[in-house]
Amino acid sequence: MSSPRGSGGRPTVTPDALPARLTLDGRALVQNWRLLARLSGPAACGAAVKADGYGLGARDVVARLAAAGCRDFFVATWGEAEALGQLPDGAVLSVLHGVREADMALALAGPHRPVLNSAAQVARWKVAGGGACDVMVDTGMNRLGLTPEEAVSGLLDGLAIETLMSHLACADEPAHPLNASQRAAFAALGERVPARRTSLANSAGIFLGADYACDLTRPGLALYGGRPAPGAEGLAQVARIEAQVLQVRTADAGTPVGYGATWTAERPTRIAVLNIGYADGYLRGFSSRGHALAGGVRCPVAGRVSMDLLAVAVPDTVGEGDWLEIAYALPEAAEQSGLSQYELLTGLGRRYGRRWS
Repeated sequence: MSSPRGSGGRPTVTPDALPARLTLDGRALVQNWRLLARLSGPAACGAAVKADGYGLGARDVVARLAAAGCRDFFVATWGEAEALGQLPDGAVLSVLHGVREADMALALAGPHRPVLNSAAQVARWKVAGGGACDVMVDTGMNRLGLTPEEAVSGLLDGLAIETLMSHLACADEPAHPLNASQRAAFAALGERVPARRTSLANSAGIFLGADYACDLTRPGLALYGGRPAPGAEGLAQVARIEAQVLQVRTADAGTPVGYGATWTAERPTRIAVLNIGYADGYLRGFSSRGHALAGGVRCPVAGRVSMDLLAVAVPDTVGEGDWLEIAYALPEAAEQSGLSQYELLTGLGRRYGRRWS
């Protein structure tokens, strides 16, 4: 079979030929959104697709969720909005970081809504004659957002506010008193600020119960198979990583493997060297702690994860050219590595061949 060729006649590398790949489960993604939509009760359930769909590909995520009925999407910046291109019919997009002066031309030219976060952004949007917008109010996180006092001062008069938002700081800790405090503060603001809808709950907030759902929920991590809070069960893994074996060698008893000689074979051990490393988002927190899977057999990581390579101890059945799955179920991988589930997802690099099942 001839190799694919580029416009200059030279062979090209297709995604299927890359030595590391992500298999992305579209049914699992939709299943997770539908579960979150049910838990949101009468509130609409949106989807955060910032950071390129949490590393999985925002365009593909939006297409699948829009087909399932999702209508509200969220990105961080106008660059992300532009990269998404035209949305499916009926879908709307909000840009969470609002509008800097440098964003105004793009924000005014397109159909997407800014989430105004400061008095300066509100003034900028008004002076430019901007249309519908969303507004973020800080109710206790001390990150982005107007103060409650600013929100009721008359600053927002004349704006066409689609959604009034706030963001929970401790929703992943259900018993934290700040949750109830933020909910109460936001409910009071909702009675005084003229907006068509209100939105407070992120992924973890959805699991706090109906009092937090308001009119619109904004899940992110949970869509992609993360477990955002204790008791958040029933979410399916979306991303599976596989890497190809470049070489198999034997480490004799007493000999080290990898940088720093941090792992030593206790007995003669077959070592498979895989084409994946921290440049691909499989970070050094997995060194001597993570594992791969060979036909269901656990293959522990041997030594440090390096930039492009990973060594794992394997059974006799594994040979050069084989593919091993990298154990990457988000809650368990976070516990193993000491990394957050968010880091694990958004850090996946661009060297994978990506394919949706």
